[in-house]
Amino acid sequence: MKTGQIVKALSGFYYILSDNEIYQTRGRGKFRKQQFSPLVGDIVDFDYTNQKEGRILDVHSRKNEMIRPSIANIDCAVIVMSVVEPNFSLNLLDRYIVTLEKNNIAPIIYVSKGDLSPVTPEMMDMLNHYEQMGYPVVLGHEDNAFENLQQQLKSKLSVLMGQSGAGKSTLLNQLLPTLQLETAEISSYLNRGKHTTRHVEIHDVNGCYIADTPGFSAIDLSDITLTELPTYFEDFNHLSNNCRFRGCVHLNEPGCAVKEALNSSYPLTQRYQNYLQFRQEIELRPIQYGKK
Repeated sequence: MKTGQIVKALSGFYYILSDNEIYQTRGRGKFRKQQFSPLVGDIVDFDYTNQKEGRILDVHSRKNEMIRPSIANIDCAVIVMSVVEPNFSLNLLDRYIVTLEKNNIAPIIYVSKGDLSPVTPEMMDMLNHYEQMGYPVVLGHEDNAFENLQQQLKSKLSVLMGQSGAGKSTLLNQLLPTLQLETAEISSYLNRGKHTTRHVEIHDVNGCYIADTPGFSAIDLSDITLTELPTYFEDFNHLSNNCRFRGCVHLNEPGCAVKEALNSSYPLTQRYQNYLQFRQEIELRPIQYGKK
């Protein structure tokens, strides 16, 4: 028996990295009976006849997992946000961050395509606000951007997130030229790219373990409650210490420090508008009966 980490799952096979070797395996029948699927990123015990014939015996406890993309045990996530084509979306960025905070995954914001269109002072003000909250920002068009990113990802399992066409595959190609991932042309009609990745796979990029994932453009906040939501806005958390009432949700409560600060911070005001929209989406979400 050996222990390793699943680095790719494709067509019913799980590819496990163990002692610098890749083993092709299948899952045990008990997983199907339990309606449980191993995920890329899982630490597993397995036995094998050779490197092409093996069987997963057990899956270790996960520290976190995501459904879209399907991956487990993530340390941090690089949110790839393009300046243009598709255009930078603060609403989408906040959706990603809220989802990552929910799963205790550290966000890193990577801004792509700054060579095609300049980062405006307003956008830079926004990005500075995120840095002040503790979210690293890497401007892809600046010198040493890739070295900076690699340093932050060293020895960690990271996932790349972002809209199709934002530059995830392009970023991986630049980090690891031998990977030669297919990149997509942008559809000028849809203002978004075509999916170029069909499965989740972890790549070793100079000691950084980065997962390339299928692109997606929206997160539905389906696992987040109204009570949890404000706690995933880090700037709200800092200000809420001065709210009059404990457990303030920053709506109509008197003495709300978040609402009092809105006029003095444009980035905070924009984030607050996203917060209100997310609340409305959660309130209108259909009740999922039987869900634990």
